[in-house]
Amino acid sequence: MGAVNQTTISEFILLGLSEDPALQPFIFTLFLSIYLITTLGNLLIILAVTSDSQLHTPMYFFLSNLSLNDICLITTTIPKMLVNIQALDHTITYTGCLSQVCLILNFGGIENCLLAVMAYDRYVAICHPLKYTVIMNPHFCVISLLFSLLCSIIHALFHTLMVLLLSFCTEVEIPHFFCELAQIIKLACSDNFINFLLVYTVSVLFFGIPVFGILLSYIQIVSSVLKMSSLGGKYKAFSTCGSHLSVVLLFYGTGFGVHISSAFTDSPRKTVVASVMYSVVTQMLNPFIYSLRNKEMKKAFGKIISRITSLL
Repeated sequence: MGAVNQTTISEFILLGLSEDPALQPFIFTLFLSIYLITTLGNLLIILAVTSDSQLHTPMYFFLSNLSLNDICLITTTIPKMLVNIQALDHTITYTGCLSQVCLILNFGGIENCLLAVMAYDRYVAICHPLKYTVIMNPHFCVISLLFSLLCSIIHALFHTLMVLLLSFCTEVEIPHFFCELAQIIKLACSDNFINFLLVYTVSVLFFGIPVFGILLSYIQIVSSVLKMSSLGGKYKAFSTCGSHLSVVLLFYGTGFGVHISSAFTDSPRKTVVASVMYSVVTQMLNPFIYSLRNKEMKKAFGKIISRITSLL
């Protein structure tokens, strides 16, 4: 296949999860349900945090922004897939594909940064409780959020602009239900070594630094908790970190799986499964993790449900 200039490429073809027509109604129903559950669950968290004054704390400020980010991330991928299945058209425009890549990288990067900031918040709350309100002041929280957004935008734009330098073949089929950066780079007819090198080196830095910060925070937390004499104090300290730690393991575990499957396997299906876990399942489970393991969130949800039932 001859290479053509990337500006002449008008569209890509998203092969989706399966090419079997009999499975399309099941896939449509499954992912529509996942999308609705994820959106409603995260909206409930945002509503609970904004409506309950007891939840107006740094931890819940970051949690509500994490929920908003999860809604944005899953909205970037699933609605387009549902439209493609319904319309029996698996194409996506060149501009739309690169826009999707940029948005996925951006929202994924924001989640990465927010999880690190939330780990620092737990570290300050447990290791320096008397200084918590001084250190985690509103100004610091807003600056942390804006800095996370800025870093993520730069990271996303950098990789998207690097893709613009590639040339593609005349037939461009992406074995996925959304435009994933690694899959697009693999389709390039021009030399893509620099792109792959940058993907992995920049990812190590952009995701490695927050992971290192999270590990450092939890090492300090565990060290401080073990020094506590009260069993009740130890339980309370660990319980406040349980939800966050679960989300961290889920997010980075599936993200690591995506990179490993992209680098060491030639099977598109294995990569797709890992990406579904990373970009869909994680966002769906986050509301359940934070609500089921958090008494304050349960109480806030109860107030919201009682208000809704009273109106009915």
